Amino acid sequence: MAAGLVFALGLGGGWYGQQAYQGAHPMAAVDSLPRQAAMAHVVYSPDIQRPVEIAAEQEGQMVAWLSRRMQSRIEPPRLAQAGYELIGGRLLPGNQGPVAQFMYHDASGQRMTLYVARESAPRTDNGFHFASQGPVNVYYWWSKGWGYALSAGMPRERLLSLAEQAQRQITPD
Repeated sequence: MAAGLVFALGLGGGWYGQQAYQGAHPMAAVDSLPRQAAMAHVVYSPDIQRPVEIAAEQEGQMVAWLSRRMQSRIEPPRLAQAGYELIGGRLLPGNQGPVAQFMYHDASGQRMTLYVARESAPRTDNGFHFASQGPVNVYYWWSKGWGYALSAGMPRERLLSLAEQAQRQITPD
């Protein structure tokens, strides 16, 4: 019973803290994309056994499945020139429906994720935005009704360079 009370208080405190934060920072509710991307990165990138649902070796199946679920052609950008190889992808729940997450790693094992989500209303603020969620840095942007967020525990300048490379390759239907 005591454990249940502690759990309930923890949930209530978390909800209250989120509401207080959003009240103090109105953009927090609007820009949930970097928070969600960072959380998904933190949850899945450390997983050694199953970091993705579909591995890069089955990329054709992964792209077809994610595209069907997201109702638009979704392909992972090629970042091998920058030293990052695709591990694979997964489907996640999002605020506006399904979300795709692509995971990459470099030769040292450093992982990076690209979070792709449909936006409810087209955004007019072009360009990259930066957010830091604890140890995870996130560069995010919007294009043609889609939100993209590149997340990793790496220096901001390096992540920006990778985000620019990814953005150049992304062209949703």
